[in-house]
Parts: sequence; C-alpha cells; structure tokens
Amino acid sequence: MFESSNGITKFILTAFLYPVFFQETLLKWLWGAGDALGWRVPKLLFLLMPGGALLIALWVTNFCVLASIFRQKRKEFLVALLMTWWDLGRAVLAFWAGMFHFVFVFFMYLYAVARLAVLGVWTLLTDLFLLPLRVIRAIGDNMLSPGTPWIAVALTVFWSLLEATIFTYVTTPLVLDTFSNMTGKDLTEAMVRVPLFLFLLFIVLGSYAVLSTWTENMKAKNIGGMIKIGLIEVVVLFVEVMFLYREFVDALVPWFAQHSGGKFEMGIVGTLSIAGLAWFGVRGVSWFLFASHGTPTLMSMIRGAGVQSGKKGEKPKEEAEALAITLAFVQQIRDELGELKKQGEAVIGAFIIPPMQVIGAAINFLTLAIAGQHLFDLPFKSIDEMAHSRTRLHTVSRAKLTTSPGEE
Repeated sequence: MFESSNGITKFILTAFLYPVFFQETLLKWLWGAGDALGWRVPKLLFLLMPGGALLIALWVTNFCVLASIFRQKRKEFLVALLMTWWDLGRAVLAFWAGMFHFVFVFFMYLYAVARLAVLGVWTLLTDLFLLPLRVIRAIGDNMLSPGTPWIAVALTVFWSLLEATIFTYVTTPLVLDTFSNMTGKDLTEAMVRVPLFLFLLFIVLGSYAVLSTWTENMKAKNIGGMIKIGLIEVVVLFVEVMFLYREFVDALVPWFAQHSGGKFEMGIVGTLSIAGLAWFGVRGVSWFLFASHGTPTLMSMIRGAGVQSGKKGEKPKEEAEALAITLAFVQQIRDELGELKKQGEAVIGAFIIPPMQVIGAAINFLTLAIAGQHLFDLPFKSIDEMAHSRTRLHTVSRAKLTTSPGEE
C-alpha cells in the first residue's frame, strides 16, 4: 500500500499508520519465544502488558488526532487525550511498582499464616504440658476449699466396688451351685461373676442410699419417715447379713477351727451374730468416714438434681484458671483471623490492581475515541473502585461531549 502511493498521500499514510512498521517486531520481542527462560519470564511479567497498551494507545491516538478535525470541543478533547497518555504513564509505573508491592504483601501474608500456625502448636503443647499440673491444682483447691466433696464421692464409689468385688468372689460358689441345680446345666464362673458383681454393686450402693435417707429423716425429725425407712433398713440388714456377710463369715470358719484345735463350733446364732457385727462395723466406719458426705452427692447426681458448689452464680476459680490459656488463645485466633482476612484482601488487591491500572488506561483510550470521555478514574486505589465499571460503562455510552460557550 505504501509502495503504490507517492507524494503527499504516502506521507499522510505513513504519519497515521506508522505503528505498522514496528508492531510485529515489538510483539515478537515482547513475547520472546526464542529467548532463554531467565530473560523471557521478566519480559512477560514486566513488559508484555505495557507494550500492548502502548500499541493500543498509538493506534487510538492517531485515530483521535484525525477525528479531532471533525469534533466539537477540540481543545478539551485533545487535553483529555494528553491526560490519557499521562494516565497510561502513571499506570505503567504503578504496574511495575505494584509487582514488587505484591511480592512484599504476599510474603507478609505467608509470615502471618506461619506465625499463627506456630502459635497454635506452641499453645497446644503448653496446654498438654500444663494440663496435669492444672488438674492436680484443681484437686488440691477442691480439697482445701468449700465445695462438692469429690473425695468422699470417689471413696464411696471405690469402697462400693471393692465390697462388691469381695462378695462376688465369696458368693460365686453358692450362686453357681444354686443356678446349676435350678437349670440342670453346668455353668461357668465367667458366666456368673459379671452379672453377680453388678447385682451386688447395686445392693451395696442401695444400702448406703437407705442409710442416707434415714439420716435425712432423722435430721428433719420426721418420725413417720424414720419408721418406714428403718423397716426398709432392717430388711436390707437381713438380706446383706444372711446372703453376703454370712458367706464371708463361713469362709473364715476353717481359720477359726485351725486356731482352736479343731474343737470350734460356731453355730447359726454365732455365725449370724458375727455377720451382723461385721455389717455394723463396716457400715459404721465407712459411713462416718466418707459415705455420709459422698452418698447424698451421688443421689443428687442420680436424681438429676445436679451438683452445686460454692456460692450461687459464682464461677469456679479452678475452671477459669484451667481454661485461661485456651480461652486467651481462642480470642487471639479470632483477632488473628480478622487480620488475616484483611491481609488476604490486601494480597488480592496487590495482585489485581497493578495490571488493571494498565488495562484501564488502555480502555480509557478506546472510550475517549468512542464516547469522548474516560471510563475509569485512574489510578485505582482499591478493588471497590473497579466494581462499578458496568454502571460507568452505561453512563459513558449515553454521554455526549458538551460545547463550551464561544468555542467551535
């Protein structure tokens, strides 16, 4: 086309179509297909987008200069064209600076995430290391401070388990013989001991429950309740002495006979008397030592009434101390997550805004040529400023260049 033209026509075409002479070479150099990786990557990152925007700006500038001959408000239009070039220059510089800013913000974000992870692991290890010490301290505070008698509860449960275990081994032969005679089958001890142990455990705990209820009625001076609970306690005494403590005393008869020269005969009255005294001794010692305090607490837990310790509405001190580090860490995690969210938005903004500056400057050239005004107000300071581009585009599509008074 240039070779067939001559004179003024060739000069005009060359003046307005001069990007044709170097745009292909420029794009190939910017793309760097044959370059080494260490040289191609920087060109793609730092020069490809500004170079493309430069070519768009050159072509649109030629069109705008030619179109300004036929436009009104030529002065404002040409000034706007120069301002568009100014915005493009600032956008390119902001793009290059933004690349380094993105790297800095990204590494700061990684540092914050790593710091949060290290803090979480350190706090977890601290809690695991200090947990036994807190438990020991809480137990010590509970022992020395008014509150729920957990030691009495633990001793009551332990003694009930121990007593049920002893009577299980003592009464297993009798129960095994009885059930074998009733069923006509040979039963093993393993089949009998577990249900027998559970049954005896309930019997022992029930015995303490009857004593606790009788004591409460006695404190309340409830004569009728004392008589009814007393009758129940007599029945409990008879059952335990006849079927539990008697077997225990019978197991000691060979020992008595050994130390009496084989002439010891206890009889049914002596056996029941010793069994009754053993029941009174065991129940009395255990009741006054710990069961009188542990049994009411167990009964409250069984009834679902709950266990209240300390003053009403007062938070236990040991609980607050035991959870102090954990609660502080949870609150710090919440604060750190808020900061991480802000830093994440900053990373996204640092990644998106620099290239959008160049793209926005190139688009401003196009909208200036078409509608006579810019689509974007550069430079972008946040992602929110780019979110209303659809509204801005609708406004620009309807905009018209206005003429100032006295200007052609």
